[in-house]
Amino acid sequence: MKDMQRWQTANEEYLSAAVKWIRLRLQQMVDIEQVSPAEIAQAQAAMTEAENIQTPPALVLLAQRFGLSQFEQNLLLLCAAIELDTRIAKLCAAAQDDRNRPYPTFALAFACLDEPAWDVLSPERPLRYWRLIEINQPPAQPLTTSALRADERIVNHIKGLTYLDDRLAPLLVPLETAESDIALPPSQEKLAIALIQQLKHSTYWRSPPVIQLLGADSLSKQLVAQQTSAALGLHLYRLPVELLPTQASELEIFARLWHRETLLLPIALYLDANEIETASSTQGLASPLHRFLSRSHTLIFLDTREPRQRLGRTHINIDVAKPTANEQVTAWKSLLTEVADNTSQLLAGQFNLNSVTIEQISRQVVNETTDNSAIQNPKSKIQNQIWDACLSITRPQLDNLAQRIDVKATWDDIVLPKEEINLLHQIADQVRSRHQVYEDWGFHQRMNRGMGISALFAGESGVGKTMGAEVIAHDLSLHLYRIDLSSVVSKYIGETEKNLRRLFDAAEDGGAILFFDEADALFGKRSEVKDSHDRYANIEINYLLQRIEAYRGLAILATNMKSTLDVAFMRRLRFIVNFPFPNPKERKLIWQKAFPPETPIENLDFHRLSQFNLAGGSIHNIVLNAAFMAASTKTAVTMPIVLAATRMEYRKLERPINEVDFRTSEPTEAII
Repeated sequence: MKDMQRWQTANEEYLSAAVKWIRLRLQQMVDIEQVSPAEIAQAQAAMTEAENIQTPPALVLLAQRFGLSQFEQNLLLLCAAIELDTRIAKLCAAAQDDRNRPYPTFALAFACLDEPAWDVLSPERPLRYWRLIEINQPPAQPLTTSALRADERIVNHIKGLTYLDDRLAPLLVPLETAESDIALPPSQEKLAIALIQQLKHSTYWRSPPVIQLLGADSLSKQLVAQQTSAALGLHLYRLPVELLPTQASELEIFARLWHRETLLLPIALYLDANEIETASSTQGLASPLHRFLSRSHTLIFLDTREPRQRLGRTHINIDVAKPTANEQVTAWKSLLTEVADNTSQLLAGQFNLNSVTIEQISRQVVNETTDNSAIQNPKSKIQNQIWDACLSITRPQLDNLAQRIDVKATWDDIVLPKEEINLLHQIADQVRSRHQVYEDWGFHQRMNRGMGISALFAGESGVGKTMGAEVIAHDLSLHLYRIDLSSVVSKYIGETEKNLRRLFDAAEDGGAILFFDEADALFGKRSEVKDSHDRYANIEINYLLQRIEAYRGLAILATNMKSTLDVAFMRRLRFIVNFPFPNPKERKLIWQKAFPPETPIENLDFHRLSQFNLAGGSIHNIVLNAAFMAASTKTAVTMPIVLAATRMEYRKLERPINEVDFRTSEPTEAII
């Protein structure tokens, strides 16, 4: 702080001497006898003395960084002096013998300053290229007699004021946040160290490369970029690609202003292009991005999913993944000390979170339990709070892409043969034990495919496929999302893959089970290629096969037509669960479980009801309709009411009705 104050004082002394020197030079032009050469020499000596400090004055540093000649530096000083000394304007008018020209011009500078050079008028010379000065040139007026004005940002910089140009500030967000203090996990720290070593190489600073940070996790990429920038002494600013100007002239001005700021301040840019497609056919935002990168030769971190080509400059590609499973376990353990020993393994086994998110969740739970005693917040309760927080933070990404099912069914509610129930238990157990098998027992080192779990539920409509998925989700305390085919499948080439990519990327954090209903519509057999539509349809299927295999969570696919699924896809499935049509014994159990305990029932013959050849879904419809019919007549659910509801279901299914099957001792016509 004291060093900064000393520099500020020295800078003010330099400016005072420099402005005095400019004022004396102008006075000498107005009345040569009024100013002696000794006075000018004395002012110049004061400038020189003020320059001889450990850190040169701002104007001197600026001239060095932008490559200004001595004449250009003095010309810029002339333009800035009019903002620092009110007497300069009158002297400018008097020196030019025109009271209507109280401002500097090139002509005045050529007459007033030493070693004039005509090339300073060129748009390629630093004063004009970097927009250090502004020229107000009315039509038909010569450039040499047009008004010059120092850029406001440059004048303030010369004064010693440090801030980001207000033409850039509304678009940029500093990334030096509390998350910057989070320690990088070893896998990411290794990347940052290698990158720092590359950037410290002298050849890079003459033309810094674009650092392409590849992958889907932006928060991890931001952490790597922040810590790399901090090691290089740079402050990092984030700019979404969508905010780049689209007009070529505006983009050129923006690129120059940003480059100018990097010469004035120790800053770097984090360009967020994570959501912009990388395909060469992409129009709109990709073109401004590539133009900006080719025009701005500064250090830029580019957040992108896949490598981009033809950037117009050198680049370094770095794949940044989330912390490994073991690193996530370590992060959870270091932040959570008041939970059961196996909690960290359970969290890392189910949720794939980055360091920032783990820190946020841990801090949130700790803050919520700080004021409560251990009795009020036992370890199991804190563990549940952490689990719920993980579910909450991963949910919003999927809510816009799929339909969340409110999970209520439990193991007691589902009726299936013993073998199929065992398969469902195995699916849940494998999801629960993934970390132990893959990480602790080393299976991930031998697997070259995805470590997710995929299952196919096959059977007729209404036999309990959706309920089976609900039961697993309830047992694992996870969200269940039904994939809406209408929002995924598109007639436009490439759109289906794009929609599925967003879906799987959002689900990768692990807080959800994906349930593809009527999966045969998405995962059907690949057809013989007869035209371009067949070719692209097969590409969609191939992409789906790859994503299902790489997906680390649980994906459940349900189909009524198992035979239509692609053979290659069937081979990649971990489980195939056949949901058979229920037999009379199973149907009786379904009838008994269909009525909630609170429902008033009287004299229901479950054995007789089990003789109706219906699936569980139809039985549920009948029970619900019977409950409403009983409520409307203010009676309990009786056998005549249930039979009447069964008759309605048969009619809906267009099945033949045998009146003997629906005969009761009480009339049911009125109820129907």
